[in-house]
Amino acid sequence: MADIKPEKPEKQIAKPKLPKNAAEPKKATSMPSRRNAYIALMVLISVFVLVWRHYIEPTYFADYRAPAGGPGVQLENVGKPKIGGPFNLVNQDGVAVSEADFKGQYMLVYFGYTYCPDVCPTSLSTMATALDILGPKADKITPIFITVDPERDDAEALKTYVGYFHPRLVGLTGSVAQIKAVAKAYKAYFAKSGDGYNDGDYTMDHSSITYLMGPDGKFVTHFGHGVDAEAMAKKLAEVL
Repeated sequence: MADIKPEKPEKQIAKPKLPKNAAEPKKATSMPSRRNAYIALMVLISVFVLVWRHYIEPTYFADYRAPAGGPGVQLENVGKPKIGGPFNLVNQDGVAVSEADFKGQYMLVYFGYTYCPDVCPTSLSTMATALDILGPKADKITPIFITVDPERDDAEALKTYVGYFHPRLVGLTGSVAQIKAVAKAYKAYFAKSGDGYNDGDYTMDHSSITYLMGPDGKFVTHFGHGVDAEAMAKKLAEVL
């Protein structure tokens, strides 16, 4: 039998020795770049919020801030905004009317259109219910619906529409120029929207605010979309 020679152990590769005073290599930073981007974004958002609250909102949106008295209701006390003014329109009976025809009465004014799928019916139903809650006191208020879609909402269309909500609801329409003028006076926004702009199959983007005007035609308060009928009736009763 041949002699079996033991295998030589593999030579271990020695780790290079560092000089005694040499520093250990530094580890790569564990902070991902995404975290830095996130922090930077948060800082920018914080700066924007501060600028908005202290400079932009008080300057440009003071008239539309949510009131302290409750959601959707604002009663003006100091520095009343310039809302409202003269108008010449046509009611649902085809009779020409102006703001002078409502002097001595409070006006509860809402801008919308008859093709509106949900916002307008909700707001007008709230208005009607609030007037019903007031009972005889509501006789001091004339509810008014001004269309922002005069190209489709003529007097006949308005007469059918307003009859669904309240027997005293007045519907007003006019030329495009007349509607633009009254909307501007009330600071009400509206614009055509959708793909059917040219064939009549379109919707209207519009603000959803109910304005209360005094017997002198001046702005008293407004109600935002979402206010309930009880809250509206309570505020109206306080004003009346």
